[in-house]
Amino acid sequence: MKPGVLIISHGSRDKAWVSLVEEAVSHLLLGEELPVAVSFLELVEGRLIQDGIQSLEYAGVTDILVIPLFVSSGSTHVDEIEYALGAKPAPEKETELERFAVKAKVHFGYPVDDDPDIAVMIWDKLRGLSKHPQREAILLVGHGSKHEGFRQRWQQGISSLAERVRQISGVAAADYGLLNPDSVRSKVEYWKEQGYEVLVAPLFLSEGYFTKHVIPRRLQGLQYAYSGQTLLPHPLLPHWIEQQVRYMLERLREES
Repeated sequence: MKPGVLIISHGSRDKAWVSLVEEAVSHLLLGEELPVAVSFLELVEGRLIQDGIQSLEYAGVTDILVIPLFVSSGSTHVDEIEYALGAKPAPEKETELERFAVKAKVHFGYPVDDDPDIAVMIWDKLRGLSKHPQREAILLVGHGSKHEGFRQRWQQGISSLAERVRQISGVAAADYGLLNPDSVRSKVEYWKEQGYEVLVAPLFLSEGYFTKHVIPRRLQGLQYAYSGQTLLPHPLLPHWIEQQVRYMLERLREES
């Protein structure tokens, strides 16, 4: 048995976006004997998922530990990737993604959801905006999903994460809004009506179109605080990956 790690993210044409993911992975402390490949679902030529599989198998890996670097298990991409890797018999939603050629045994991990490390990361990016915690409400903003089942997973993960952020930050309240189906503006309006200052935190891996344009546009004309800072870069993301890899390695050893 020779395990290896395949970290999968969405991908972007923006080289800075890709570099943030690669930088986080470069800080992993997993030991030199554990091969690690970083792959992307799309848009990064030569670094796609099949490329990552091939590089690990070329290194003699028999068991691939897959870390889906996505912020929610409600992402349809997580579902289709898990299926295409052969880790589940069928996707929950129809996909055009074809099965990958993989000989090694695949062990599929979990996305960010409500992990405690992520709550700390969000507050670290937001704390500079907090002036009067007892009169503030934090609003996490995520992409969301219109698809049944996926939407509920988004809601479950982000609502639990919001409560974690509230507990560590000490602010009066925390809530969430989704871009799809859209509830972001109405949530800010609600908390403003309750007399709170609203701190808006984007639940996205890296800065991009949604954080720079979509969220500000949805909230145009409202009073709120928004840094636009995303999860990356942050030293705790490598720690989150390390924890998951170690857990998967323990389970693998128990099974063998």
